[in-house]
Amino acid sequence: MLIAGNWKMNGTPDSMEEFGRMIARAPEATARGIDLLVCPPAVLISKFADRATVSKIAIGGQDCHPKEKGAHTGDISAEMLAACGASAVIVGHSERRADHGETNQLVAEKAAAAQRAGLTAIVCVGETEAERDAGQTESVVAAQVDASAPPSLDAAKLVIAYEPVWAIGTGRTPSVEDVAAVHALIRAKLEERFDVPVRILYGGSVKPSNAAELLAVENVDGALVGGASLKADDFLGIAIAAPKKG
Repeated sequence: MLIAGNWKMNGTPDSMEEFGRMIARAPEATARGIDLLVCPPAVLISKFADRATVSKIAIGGQDCHPKEKGAHTGDISAEMLAACGASAVIVGHSERRADHGETNQLVAEKAAAAQRAGLTAIVCVGETEAERDAGQTESVVAAQVDASAPPSLDAAKLVIAYEPVWAIGTGRTPSVEDVAAVHALIRAKLEERFDVPVRILYGGSVKPSNAAELLAVENVDGALVGGASLKADDFLGIAIAAPKKG
């Protein structure tokens, strides 16, 4: 079980105090076999990674460029993230797809770049509200998995995160049955191309109050947490609520 926190564009050096509280409480989760990952803004990765050496919390990035280096002003490479202490990176988040026009092909290239640098690639997929209302959830998610996580990737360093776009930061969550259906679809897609099991996370307004129910769903191997990951009590509350799975 993996509980990953996406801090998005939040946090300053003052956030080290809150991260310190996460470190202090981390043993409550890791003692139960829960893996923890925090993905702060790029400017904080090195600071967080240095602090995390005394804990079992891993640090990740929120995006990377497909290239190792070059004339790409404002971008950051997977190799740079690794050098700063990151062990994973999120790629293809719906906010990147919507705000920056990222395609499935570009997401796949970023995932490959992450693995090239030795990072675990957390590939995000999910449907919009319009696609959901049109009954396209399964076709959209299946197409994203097919194109964003090609079989050329290393399954041992791959995580898929299903985040229904309409549930991110809205307080709305799909039913347990809906989550189970989409995760079963993703599992089937992954088993078609990879021999090694791939973790599938659920994301979308996950909080301590609904974590136990969502994380108990079959084929849900953890959570990608947004706003609730900014506070130690909420983030660790989600992790501690996670049921043990075989």
